[in-house]
Amino acid sequence: MTDTPIKTERRGHVFEVTLDRPKANAIDLATSRVMGEVFTQFRDDPELRVAIITGAGEKFFCPGWDLKAAADGDEVDGDYGVGGFGGLQELRGLNKPVIAAVNGICCGGGLELALSADIILAADHATFALPEIRSGTVADAASVKLPKRIPYHIAMEMLLTGRWFDADEAARWGMINQIHAGGDLMAKAREMADLLASGPPLVYAAIKEVVREAEDMKFQDAMNKITKSQFETVEKLYRSDDQLEGARAFAEKRDPVWTGK
Repeated sequence: MTDTPIKTERRGHVFEVTLDRPKANAIDLATSRVMGEVFTQFRDDPELRVAIITGAGEKFFCPGWDLKAAADGDEVDGDYGVGGFGGLQELRGLNKPVIAAVNGICCGGGLELALSADIILAADHATFALPEIRSGTVADAASVKLPKRIPYHIAMEMLLTGRWFDADEAARWGMINQIHAGGDLMAKAREMADLLASGPPLVYAAIKEVVREAEDMKFQDAMNKITKSQFETVEKLYRSDDQLEGARAFAEKRDPVWTGK
């Protein structure tokens, strides 16, 4: 895509998505709908195995909701499109890894977008916040996700105060995976994406479905669901050529060749 606020690039099995809306990469309703279409394309394309989401420039990853668009009539509860706000956090059946490369300011809905990824890499100058409290609204998705990702009391402090914190603190609480110099961020994200793209896509799909569906289940209930063949991706994996290929490669002391079949 070239004439939209979302730029995409395919690199083999890797799909790069760049939010490019000067000046700050904020998301309005139209942009959110485009993002939903983009991530649906990623989900449904069997040749694509890993996605990277980042922002254009070096200052902003995403500040979230476009308040100027809201002032011009965009409704906060309007049609965000498939996948909900940002096209990612509510997209059904997304069983492929997503990496967020946070290249700068990441706040509000932008932080919620990053939290929707499976792995978060951040530039050393990146900063984070959930400032919705200061505008009299609620960071809804973050209120659901953040207390499950980091210590409860830290998450509540961030939600209740809206204070800013840097990449070092985000890493200390386990909210992000790695910190890199700004100029190295995309190279490191691509390195991670290439590593994942070389792995078994059917296993990734099974991992993502089990993690997602088991989040609110008791351990034994989740295990019973697996053993009773109630996870579609797990059953597909167990009947796949890739599982046989993994066993053969181990026995033959060679690297497996994954086909996703």
